[in-house]
Amino acid sequence: MSKAGHPQTAMVLAAGLGTRMRPLTLTTPKPLVRVAGQPLLTHVLHPLLGVALSRIVINAHHLADQMQAYVEALANPSVVLSDESETLLDSGGGIKKALPLLGSDPFYVLNADSFWIDGAEPNVQRLAQHWNPARMDILLLLATRDQSSGYEGAGDFTMTLDGCLNFRGDAPAAPYIYAGCGILKPDLFAHTPDGAFSLSMLFRQAASQNRLCGLVLDGAWMHVGTVAAITETEQRLKTLNA
Repeated sequence: MSKAGHPQTAMVLAAGLGTRMRPLTLTTPKPLVRVAGQPLLTHVLHPLLGVALSRIVINAHHLADQMQAYVEALANPSVVLSDESETLLDSGGGIKKALPLLGSDPFYVLNADSFWIDGAEPNVQRLAQHWNPARMDILLLLATRDQSSGYEGAGDFTMTLDGCLNFRGDAPAAPYIYAGCGILKPDLFAHTPDGAFSLSMLFRQAASQNRLCGLVLDGAWMHVGTVAAITETEQRLKTLNA
């Protein structure tokens, strides 16, 4: 961690197959599908590049050679690829493989299929300021439905008055959506299985111990999981930039 307590490394989860975005993803990895004239991954990386991290790790599986070419074209020595082309490791397994690159301090994790437009203060910095390792193991950025576009689910979490998160469970809906960004402690992975496993396992473990916390983002959040969501996102960006 830096002197200010901000994470200095980040992991971008970009190794999915993108099946819901076919046929585009038959020839292009989902993170490189263009949204408003730029690869989706460029939108995702924007807030990270604005805080001068020492390392940003991007994992890749599907069409990994294109992902490698994208990283090389960035010509940014802080951005590196974690190659998972041989075995798909899911979100948790992908992070575990990359831990040697991420270091021993808490780090940011971002999904490569969503991004946000900041409000008054950058949300990456807001997360770092809110981070309190004494009372939390994971801090997640959250969105509400009225902040969101491209999202079709029923919500993920409820939140207690002190900021702890509980899963929606059997309830028909929940007010807060995981916005695809958070801060995690690396020691959470010490007793995880080898190979593929989902990051949600660690979320649930932290929630059971009241150490999963949330922060509602300031701004607008866009989930780009389908072809239709690309059009919706581009329309939202036009509205925001008007």
